[in-house]
Amino acid sequence: MSTEHAAAPPATPPAEQSAGGPGDGHHYTCSCCDGRHDGPPLSYGSPAPVGWKPRYARRRDSELTADQCVIKGREFYVHGLIEIPVLDGGESFSWGVWVSLSEPNFARMHDLWEDPAREQEPPYFGWLVTELPVYPESTLLLKTHVRTQAVGRRPLIELEPTGHPLAVEQREGITGARVREFAELLLRG
Repeated sequence: MSTEHAAAPPATPPAEQSAGGPGDGHHYTCSCCDGRHDGPPLSYGSPAPVGWKPRYARRRDSELTADQCVIKGREFYVHGLIEIPVLDGGESFSWGVWVSLSEPNFARMHDLWEDPAREQEPPYFGWLVTELPVYPESTLLLKTHVRTQAVGRRPLIELEPTGHPLAVEQREGITGARVREFAELLLRG
């Protein structure tokens, strides 16, 4: 699955899910690409940062797009991917998350959004502002580094190397069984 598949909300199941696929016995139609995939989804995401409220869409100083968000002209966010290697699958699992940036870093990232040279930028410091409910500890406000990718690709989010389970999984990888656990927790409630 490509990194563009990480835009579906974490608790929203793919458009179709049924028994009968190879591997763990099911397949689904991806709500992002409409492609049919075997096994559990390899990405989940959040449509907005935790602080976004629908009423902000009516404000002139607030905007939410698929990639960036500004709240009240004071809070600045970028949508990126936390990629985790799947050790027994040869693929990566992705969390589509939001990270807060300082105003100068957000402005810099925004100015370079369509510039191919953006890949040369040093990483930006940010705070994770997406709650991932599969972890026993809150994922809010974990320290991150935002690494800009090629134009058209979401930034990669690297967590600071702490003992938080999400940071450990990003460093050490997960198994296919853990991916299936995410599916069971998120898709079946």
